[in-house]
Amino acid sequence: MSFSSTVKKELTSYEVLSSCCSHAQAYGLVLFAHFSSFDISITTESEDISSLYVSTLSSVCGVTPVCESQNEQKKYSYFVKTAAQRIKVLNEFGHSEKEITLRINRANIQDECCRSAFLRGVFIACGTVTDPKKNYHLEFVVSHKKLCGDLMTFMRECGFNPKFVLRKGYYIVYFKESESIEDILTFMGATESSLALMGIKMEKDVKNRVNRKVNFEISNLNKTIEAGSRQAEDIRLIENTKGLSSLPDNLREIAKLRLENPDISLTELGTMLSVPLSRSGVNHRLAKLSEIARQIKENN
Repeated sequence: MSFSSTVKKELTSYEVLSSCCSHAQAYGLVLFAHFSSFDISITTESEDISSLYVSTLSSVCGVTPVCESQNEQKKYSYFVKTAAQRIKVLNEFGHSEKEITLRINRANIQDECCRSAFLRGVFIACGTVTDPKKNYHLEFVVSHKKLCGDLMTFMRECGFNPKFVLRKGYYIVYFKESESIEDILTFMGATESSLALMGIKMEKDVKNRVNRKVNFEISNLNKTIEAGSRQAEDIRLIENTKGLSSLPDNLREIAKLRLENPDISLTELGTMLSVPLSRSGVNHRLAKLSEIARQIKENN
């Protein structure tokens, strides 16, 4: 089951206690499916959604949709059959069969408590959310421009900041920030899904921090090895030309240690000296050796 399906399953099983919220949820569900004088229907792969749609119209409007089709993709299509029944549904939510444009009728969202119920119904009808393991994205697919504008205004009143894009003739209201998706899931009543998203996000953050630390350490290790190889090469040049015996005692000791240990850090190298040195002290002596090697190259 996809993450989006899990969210919708949680929302469809949400227990609505008050009659006003039940009405608001029914309105969101019916309005954002297919809602007009010639088509009141829903098409879905979810038996939970189709069952909720049927029970909602039956209890709220006294109309029972019928299942017209089930295609190869196992999508169920439920329709309100007759014109008289469709008009009854429209009138129940304060709409008229003569309406030219579809808008949200705020009379169906009576109280503050009804806002989450209404948005829950809207999401069940036309919402999807991407698996947070892959990406953060929640969207509502709306077929009417003014209805889309009303939905965005409603969301802003609820404290959200939706974004909008036109895609293949549909109006898409979407969120991409994980915090916004967590908040809207919680607002609609999908608290378990919201907590699951938070857990996945925390897991991803931990993995990212570990990866950054590992990459940082690998980068430092590579730099140490590259620097040690260059230093050993300079020392071998000195050894093959002037000889290490030509060096002062302090430089000869660090030169031999570097040849024997080309891949260890300067700090580790410093601890191996007869008189331990700090990292900067080791670096200073190796820089002198590199300068001697440079002069030999120039003379040759």
